[in-house]
Amino acid sequence: MIYVVGFLAQLFFSARILLQWILSERAKKVISPTIFWQLSLVGSYLLFLYGWMRDDFAIIFGQLIAYYIYIWNLNKKQHWKCFPGIVRAVLLLTPVAAVVYMLKDIPAFVEQFFRNDKIPLWLLVYGSLGQIIFTLRFVYQWLYSKRKDESLLPVGFWIISLTGSLIIVSYAIYRYDPVLILGQSTGILAYSRNIYLCHRSGN
Repeated sequence: MIYVVGFLAQLFFSARILLQWILSERAKKVISPTIFWQLSLVGSYLLFLYGWMRDDFAIIFGQLIAYYIYIWNLNKKQHWKCFPGIVRAVLLLTPVAAVVYMLKDIPAFVEQFFRNDKIPLWLLVYGSLGQIIFTLRFVYQWLYSKRKDESLLPVGFWIISLTGSLIIVSYAIYRYDPVLILGQSTGILAYSRNIYLCHRSGN
């Protein structure tokens, strides 16, 4: 059941990259379609649950910041308010509630996530580094888009994506995590292609 949730999350993530790639190829330049952010939000929600079920703080940490940037982009595209109010409330509050729940007993939280016998501390730090880099791509995208006052996917986003993805794949191989291996490996080609499209179009 845990792997079902994880693979479903990666299916949404892979679909967002595939659709964004196809639409960008048609446009002959990198674009930021609404469907990319919709699929990102659903995938992130599911992967957050997967990380919780796997007791993997690196995965959970990687989702927290980007999650709300997905919502910002949907709002920028005038699509966030298309969701029913109750759905928006659940989407906004679930990660907050989960973090509050995790932190209500700090010693138990540290024991569960940082002293996990299945994940050595050095590997947790390495995996978290990959997730931090991977998450920073959306921080960069958000800052860049705010400056341009529209939702964009600049070349720096794809370079950071490629770097973070390579670290996460190596972490996943060590962890024997098929969900992360499959999910990240499929993105590497798309990230590389988008870098090429950005350079070719002068973005």
